[in-house]
Amino acid sequence: MEKSAAPPVSPEDWVARSLRAVWHPCTQMKHHERLPLIPVARGQGAWLYDRAGHRYLDAISSWWVNLFGHANPRINAALKDQLDTLEHAMLAGCTHEPAVELAERLSALTGNTLGHAFFASDGASAVEIALKMSFHSWRNRGYADKQEFVCIANSYHGETIGALGVTDVALFKDAYDPLIRHAHVVASPDARLAQAGETAADVARRALDNVRALFDARANRIAALIVEPLVQCAAGMAMHDTSYVAGLRALCDQYGVHLIADEIAVGCGRTGTFFACEQAGVWPDFLCLSKGISGGYLPLSIVLSRDEIYAAFYHDDIARGFLHSHSYTGNPLACRAALATLDLFASENVLAANARKSATLEAALAPLAEHAQVRNLRQRGTIFAFDAAIDDPQHARTFSRRFFENALQRELLLRPIGTTVYLMPPYILADEELALLAERTRDTFDATLAEAR
Repeated sequence: MEKSAAPPVSPEDWVARSLRAVWHPCTQMKHHERLPLIPVARGQGAWLYDRAGHRYLDAISSWWVNLFGHANPRINAALKDQLDTLEHAMLAGCTHEPAVELAERLSALTGNTLGHAFFASDGASAVEIALKMSFHSWRNRGYADKQEFVCIANSYHGETIGALGVTDVALFKDAYDPLIRHAHVVASPDARLAQAGETAADVARRALDNVRALFDARANRIAALIVEPLVQCAAGMAMHDTSYVAGLRALCDQYGVHLIADEIAVGCGRTGTFFACEQAGVWPDFLCLSKGISGGYLPLSIVLSRDEIYAAFYHDDIARGFLHSHSYTGNPLACRAALATLDLFASENVLAANARKSATLEAALAPLAEHAQVRNLRQRGTIFAFDAAIDDPQHARTFSRRFFENALQRELLLRPIGTTVYLMPPYILADEELALLAERTRDTFDATLAEAR
């Protein structure tokens, strides 16, 4: 007797089951009593499709990771091939081709200034690794007092305990304050802080003066300063002048402090160059990558460092080695996805295409600059943002959730950061999709403001 087919599960049932079984990230679960939860069934190109057949333009690249679209045929093919060869092997005492090739190709992209790739799974882990490497390398060199770190005001570098120490977002860290080793916080170079008559470069100069003052007082105890070059993403896409990054490099060299570039969100072409630091003409001592490096397919992060950092650990004494690990370090599937992503950059002239598409989207969004409730319309590479001018505190608090709901009704997946609306779409949008994104973003903004009125 044939077994009867299971009855179909409705989209509503999937949502209900998820709310019972899954604790969703960065979410107050009670809000989902009324906030939509999208039962994603599949992805194709720049679009996600739910189980009811509705589609949504993934205008934030699924948390900034999906560079070349969902179900990209070239990344798919690379992963399928890797599955038939090697799915995983521990990287302690073993090695494999995908990890070696990826490490070599990333180092080459820095002109071999950085290398010695250390693999992990996510951005916060990469930040933790860079912090530990910095402290430990100073200790190995005889500077055990260099135990302090510096971060930028409003910066975000992850939510593990170590990463929270260099994160300056109260919402994420206040609850865990007793557990955190706090960093020094220096002034933000956010160009929105410009006073009358000032330029972004002027704001950067003032912020650098603040760093210099701290270094004058504490450099002998400071191991490293960490920065998101060019754009502080979780701070509301706070953009700064390239002179700030160049100035940090000069100050760190002068005072003997490591510079950590957190390029987890801003790397892989997001700001217009493959690495954001390239636009400042400098390289850090540590460079952290994650998110887009695997094309949005698999968890992967990488820390690149300079030869002298690596040399500080190279010793007969095991205790002087960098004894940090996790089971899936350098997973071959994740590395192969990253290699396929780099292949796309190499073969498709992606950065030039992105510049053209960004100009198209910039022009389509330009009318927002005249909107009475829009402030600071800005762009860096493929990152676009503007701030909503909302006087009522209650409406400001609920703006992000209401905008998200209104965007879904217009086939867009957008999640503002507070009252900052940002777009960070995949690199593959066609001109008609760019036009649709701009038009429906404006419509969503007006609809959300109308609700408040």
